[in-house]
Amino acid sequence: MAYTEVSLADASEVIECTNLSDVISIQKLPGGWANSNYILQLKDGNKVVLKVWDEQSIEEVEYLLTMTSYLSNNGIPTPKPINFNNDKLIFIKNNLAWSLLPFIEGNWLQANHSSLYSLGQIQANLHMIKSPPELKEDFSMGHKLFQKLFAIADEKDDWTDFLTMLKNESMKLRSNIGKLPRGIIHGDLFPDNVLGTDNKVKSILDFEEICHEILAFDLVMTFVGFGWENNLPVAERWFSLLEGYQSVRKLTEEEIHSLPYLHRLATLSIAAWRYWQFVINLPNTKHTDRYLEMTDRLDKELPF
Repeated sequence: MAYTEVSLADASEVIECTNLSDVISIQKLPGGWANSNYILQLKDGNKVVLKVWDEQSIEEVEYLLTMTSYLSNNGIPTPKPINFNNDKLIFIKNNLAWSLLPFIEGNWLQANHSSLYSLGQIQANLHMIKSPPELKEDFSMGHKLFQKLFAIADEKDDWTDFLTMLKNESMKLRSNIGKLPRGIIHGDLFPDNVLGTDNKVKSILDFEEICHEILAFDLVMTFVGFGWENNLPVAERWFSLLEGYQSVRKLTEEEIHSLPYLHRLATLSIAAWRYWQFVINLPNTKHTDRYLEMTDRLDKELPF
């Protein structure tokens, strides 16, 4: 979904501020709820992705691109933002941040054993990297968003069944999840954020939820994204992901004990984001009931 229409002339204006070759064509990239993405074909045969950050402030984008560069420099397979001639990572146009990334060829990662084993290894490597001092603490789709939804419900005096359930569940989970190892998390490793080839991860995309949080929470969030089919958990997918992960970093006993609670929190976090986005922020679309896919999972038996 593109919020900002970008012409060939617009793209050329941006490219002229880099050392890249001239643009010869531009094509929209599908997907994305908070930015506009385009593939630029360059005269020298290379391709780059032009992203217009429609819903983030310039400061937020600078932070995210700095974090992405940090991860790329530390061995995480993610496209490193391209510097402009002024050594900045963003180009400001129409009061929005525009950025450029290398285009990575590949398909969305499949949910087979080799692919998920590879993903588990890379996620564990991510979790082993030292957090930079400026890394944010709050996971934006978790308790922070819950409180925002509760405040809106109070203001409008409109406590739906979902919000009432969310408040009760989140209070219980706070008491059941203790102090667990924390570090850098992606927070949103769903299939449309991971490119793969030859049954292994090629590139991880969209670190917009990056923060310093519970590591095992990040792992079960990946299972929420990759581990379900027909709204039922697939145990083999969990064990493939876990095997890859533990080949790099072993879970502690406390983390293993907390997995069901962390998975419940991850599931509720996705439900809350979808409720915010499609019930409150962008109502009356075909996605209005998407949060129910997550709430329907809460009573399913898990492989841990």
